Amino acid sequence: MLTIALSKGRILDQTLPLLENAGLSISKKELESRKLILDTNLKDIKVIVLRASDVPVFVQHGAADFGIAGKDVLLEHGADGVFELLDLGISKCRLMVASKKNQDLNKSTLKVATKYVKSAKKYFFSKGQQVEVIKLSGAMELAPIVGLADCIVDLVDTGNTLKANNLVSLELIHDISSRLIVNSAAFNTKHSQINDWIKRIEKNL
Repeated sequence: MLTIALSKGRILDQTLPLLENAGLSISKKELESRKLILDTNLKDIKVIVLRASDVPVFVQHGAADFGIAGKDVLLEHGADGVFELLDLGISKCRLMVASKKNQDLNKSTLKVATKYVKSAKKYFFSKGQQVEVIKLSGAMELAPIVGLADCIVDLVDTGNTLKANNLVSLELIHDISSRLIVNSAAFNTKHSQINDWIKRIEKNL
């Protein structure tokens, strides 16, 4: 039996066709049910659909054999106990530093608003810059506008939300896409099964 952890939302929408092309499908009825563990067309594979940030946790602790999560989530989690095996090339975006035009970011201590606390600290510390990180869960663009922070670290896709709030992208931290990750122990004990699915999925990328 294999258990696959999938991320809710945009990643799920783009992952399902990949899995279907590889021979794994989940019925609409299952997806719309309130069940926590979903049946698939294959008796030996179950799927759990989680908040994106929980996928590497479930994989790390062996509650799922492998999963699909965004690189942003993996960077923040640290990805201990998991192997990142495949870049699926879906749900692409960029983890960026953004702020108001002409904002001075060369302060002795920079105030940064983000939900990507670890990634933000690592990036600015690598530049030798001291930061005060303010953790937010949403409405990130508000922070520079109301003076809560000098800049934000957030995912940027089209950039339309930044533009609508008179903000601009300033520095690229990391290109983001969805990755296939596997539990390190499961990769040893169920290597042939997992490897088979990696090849199936990779073939359809």
